[in-house]
Amino acid sequence: MSATAIPAAPAPSRADSPGRRALRRFFRHKLAVFGLVVVVLMVLAAVLAPWIAPFDPVATSWSRIRRAPSALHWFGTDENGRDVLSRVLWGARASLAAGAISVTAAAAAGVPLGLLAGLAGGWVDTIVSRITDAMLSVPFLILAIALAAFLGPALENAMLAIAISATPIFIRLSRGMAMEARATEWFEAARSLGNPPWRSALVHVLPNIVPPLLVQATLAIAEAIIAEASLSFLGLGQQPPNPSWGSMLNGAQRFLSQAPWMAIYPGAAIFLAVLSFNLLGDGLRDALDPRSRGR
Repeated sequence: MSATAIPAAPAPSRADSPGRRALRRFFRHKLAVFGLVVVVLMVLAAVLAPWIAPFDPVATSWSRIRRAPSALHWFGTDENGRDVLSRVLWGARASLAAGAISVTAAAAAGVPLGLLAGLAGGWVDTIVSRITDAMLSVPFLILAIALAAFLGPALENAMLAIAISATPIFIRLSRGMAMEARATEWFEAARSLGNPPWRSALVHVLPNIVPPLLVQATLAIAEAIIAEASLSFLGLGQQPPNPSWGSMLNGAQRFLSQAPWMAIYPGAAIFLAVLSFNLLGDGLRDALDPRSRGR
């Protein structure tokens, strides 16, 4: 009589790890995947602009002023005979760099201040919170315009103005998350084991607030792109003849009836970039939110 074979227990699988579940939720979000693809393509276009742009973006040609889109100039030419496609590709560098660099600087300044205020409490929290509330009382774009006008017209000054204007958002978010973590039992247990405050903040609090910070950073990049375009449109950002989407719109406003393509393509680039970052941020929020599990 043969012995009955006992099936072996299945080996533990990493398929149900939190990271893999988050990835599955994200890739089920079709609009978020679309946003990610567009963002990647725009970043590649900005990086590869020196090689894929068909013309020099600042080279003028008085014989090709305001030419309509054609096989030679796919997006047409502007009031100085410059190729619009080449300027859109090179302008992506200024707009995307302004968004990424300014938001990174805002997070680098805001997160430590928020953690300090949320974990220290007392007069430190009071001072940081009052300054943050005062800055948040002014609309983001108005504050960025005021700071850029004070600093002077330049792309670097525009990025600094956007970074300062976006910092209070990260201070408030990290402060709130730090205050929630401070009230938990595991944080008290870590402190009771003799961990200094800075170690508790870096090891026990910061990793738990990275997902909401990542979502906020993605959405803030979209706002920063709009802010940079607005500042360049007003003459406070990228300076001519160097291209940026906002400065291209500024030059196109005088020729909307004669050469509408001068405004259509940089405007469409701004719209597509902002839409894609917002869709990406919404997808990340749904994927990283534990409450979305099983939806």
